[in-house]
Amino acid sequence: MKNYALALLAFSLSLPMVASAGAAKTLQVEEKVEIKAPASEVWAKLNNFGDLGAWHPGVAKTEITAGKNNQRGAVRVLTLGSGGKITEKLTTYSSKKMTYTYTITNGVLPVSSYKSRISVASGSNGMTTVVWKGSFKRKDTSAKPKQGQDDKAAMDTVRSVYRGGLDNLKKIAEGAK
Repeated sequence: MKNYALALLAFSLSLPMVASAGAAKTLQVEEKVEIKAPASEVWAKLNNFGDLGAWHPGVAKTEITAGKNNQRGAVRVLTLGSGGKITEKLTTYSSKKMTYTYTITNGVLPVSSYKSRISVASGSNGMTTVVWKGSFKRKDTSAKPKQGQDDKAAMDTVRSVYRGGLDNLKKIAEGAK
């Protein structure tokens, strides 16, 4: 009976450690840009899942490695200017609604469980709003993440990826007139 009580005590003391392992919270980033151009023109600049590099300056090459471009299940591999790679899978795509969603399945960013959505919407006075938002966890989901793989690193990285792409998209779309 004494051994059983000790085992039960040891087990109950380990529960908080088990619960905290992998208990990284879900983080969210949303960035927007207003572009002085019709929504259909803006959508035409970013609607090709198979060519993120057409508007994102950090992407040197995009390659569809599985499935069919712009169809659910398509997989793309992004080669960054730095040489790093990111593999992403298209989960939804609607040309009519001017939106798509995707997940990161592997890559160099300090994130895990990453899901993202890009959408384009008409606004007033000839303006278009592009929203890029994502939810994710830090890459190191342990209770004490490694430096550079913590919540701040994940948030800062995703925010800079979104801002870099959206700011360049604005430049391209407004400069193309």
